[in-house]
Amino acid sequence: MIYEDLHSYRPQDGHGLPHDPFNAIVGPRPIGWISTKSRAGLVNLAPYSFFNAFNYTPPIIGFASIGEKDTLRHITETGEFVWNLVTRPLAEAMNASCAAVPPEVNEFELAGLTALPSQVVNVPRVGESPVALECRLTQQIQLQGVDGVPVPTWLTLGEVVAVHIARGLLVDGVYDTAAAQPVLRGGGPADYFGIRAEDRFRLFRPR
Repeated sequence: MIYEDLHSYRPQDGHGLPHDPFNAIVGPRPIGWISTKSRAGLVNLAPYSFFNAFNYTPPIIGFASIGEKDTLRHITETGEFVWNLVTRPLAEAMNASCAAVPPEVNEFELAGLTALPSQVVNVPRVGESPVALECRLTQQIQLQGVDGVPVPTWLTLGEVVAVHIARGLLVDGVYDTAAAQPVLRGGGPADYFGIRAEDRFRLFRPR
């Protein structure tokens, strides 16, 4: 099927729709639930919808912060952070952790979560999350447009230096993505998605 009836636009001219479709097109997206700790000891936990994995060896993940938020400042100071998996049972707590609060407010406490010590980095992880990735900063890059003008968004990349997985998610040694009930960000102002085992299909690469 060739699609000919298209809504086409140039982003610089506006999309002409009730809601920007860009986030919905690139999605659903994994959530970067990032915990950090400042040099002064302030703890922060915040979700980021621009998040993904970028490399196998060494394992590198990254997220983009639109604006210089506490998370970005803490990582700049210490070079450490932890990614925590958002599951369906933790969706409401994740949402609570994105409240706009002063830097001295601990989002772990705000969302009723348990802050557990990490093994390698000096940043707590979410005890209720079945998967956590401890990371050390490798790069922080301020994004820019095609015109070379910097935009107020910073991409933070970190190497995973420790991994924690609930044993119940390992089936014959293979991580069961659906069993973890990950929450993914959609494009609407309040849209999220889940992953179900019945939605899985397999494709093997051509030889």
